[in-house]
Amino acid sequence: MQNYNSNKRFCILHSTFIIQQMMNNQRLTQTQRQELKLSPQQIQLMKLLQLPLIELEQRIKEEMEINPALEDTHENDYEDNEPINDDNSDEGENDDYNDDEINFSKDDEFDINDYLPEEDRDDYSYKLQANNYSSDDDPYEAPIVNEETFQDYLNQQLAYRDLTDKQLEIGEYIIGNLDDNGYLNRPVPNIADDLLFTMNLSASEDEVNEVLKIVQELDPPGIAARDLQECLLIQLKRLQEENPYNDYSLSITIVKDYFEEFTKKHYDKIAKKLEVSNRELKAALDEILKLNPKPADASSSGSKNIHYITPDFFVYIRDGKVELSLDGRNTPELHISKSYIKMLEEFSNSKDNRSKQEAVQFVKQKIDAAKWFIDAINQRQNTLYITMKAIVDIQEEYFLTGDETKLKPMILKDVADKIGLDISTVSRVANSKYVQTPYGTFLLKFFFSEGITNDEGEEVSTREIKKILKDAVENEDKANPMTDEQLMVVLKEKGYPIARRTVAKYREQLGIPVGRMRKKM
Repeated sequence: MQNYNSNKRFCILHSTFIIQQMMNNQRLTQTQRQELKLSPQQIQLMKLLQLPLIELEQRIKEEMEINPALEDTHENDYEDNEPINDDNSDEGENDDYNDDEINFSKDDEFDINDYLPEEDRDDYSYKLQANNYSSDDDPYEAPIVNEETFQDYLNQQLAYRDLTDKQLEIGEYIIGNLDDNGYLNRPVPNIADDLLFTMNLSASEDEVNEVLKIVQELDPPGIAARDLQECLLIQLKRLQEENPYNDYSLSITIVKDYFEEFTKKHYDKIAKKLEVSNRELKAALDEILKLNPKPADASSSGSKNIHYITPDFFVYIRDGKVELSLDGRNTPELHISKSYIKMLEEFSNSKDNRSKQEAVQFVKQKIDAAKWFIDAINQRQNTLYITMKAIVDIQEEYFLTGDETKLKPMILKDVADKIGLDISTVSRVANSKYVQTPYGTFLLKFFFSEGITNDEGEEVSTREIKKILKDAVENEDKANPMTDEQLMVVLKEKGYPIARRTVAKYREQLGIPVGRMRKKM
């Protein structure tokens, strides 16, 4: 019995020890730390800032669809012109009432604040309307364009060919797989498999190749080629057929048998192997250079879609001064729905307090959401304007002259510091936004560039250096183009001491090939 009590006491002590250890290991601690979190309204504004004008239109339409309390002034003309105000008000005041703007005064019978808790009461008599128009703006309606696609253009040509139904389906599938440049990047065996699995159409590789040759006979010449070499050969053979009195045999031979040497511009090797003179070789190369390496390009057919740019800003030069305006024609004039205001008035007369409270809460949420969205639109427009105004102020000399060499070094931080906003905000504004100037329409990113120091100790924009580099390449001897070392010397003579590797970097950014690839006979 004594051993039993002793063992029992040991178990209790051991359990107590384990519990104390567990409590020590799981001790609760309280710490303080700061976290930066954006409110839903701030997140909404950030998303709106990065949208270009066309996408903003779509975003506003989506918001109006999900929130009936938000309306476009120009799409809602109410027949009921009875104002919401005191029954004893004068008729003259009623005549001045505008349905497009809902304002509440202290004398109104109906006041939205009467139905909200004191802590949620806001001054709803503030501007509930995002007015993005000026008195000088003309009414603008986006045109409805019905365009024929490049694919439709090819399918129409294919339909005029004497083909079986099976061949027509194969041809349409091939056309549907062409890329933006008009090339067929999908191998013929894969196309045969696709036809079987996706269209339940059994076709051999020979049948696909037969239809492919027919598609390659369509206009523009070179369409449906598998690579650049085949594209050029198709065009040269078409020229030979259409112009039998001209001899394109040397051009065809160069593309067919010496394509690698041609692309690397090893003209001396080609002339030596073919035993032709430089004059004959130059004539053949000139015919090749006339060909279109991108058959589906807009220059080869008027059926290709044309993409238009809608500028977000306009810059004008008037009386020697730069003027800036923000395009707001495509942004609807938003306001709070009058019907929702009336709805609250009806709920105020309801006898069912519970249902009234739920209804008022629902309508309040919709009105709040509409109010926040209008605020975000107003804030977006203001942020866009002050950001672009800062860019114009910094680059004023360029906007007055249009000379790219007048562009000053400018990075996102320069604009952010000038207007007192975060760099990320400026980045969102500069993203996908365009400005129309007297010298063309540009992305805002065009005006941003880093700077280097010249011989005189002045900081100049890298864009100025690129402009000088581009001019030097355009004016060089095409038969003996300059190397990067020679271009480095040219820039150094003009006061820009930069390394050869930097010249190569700027040249690549400008899309200029190396000297050997720029050689012309």
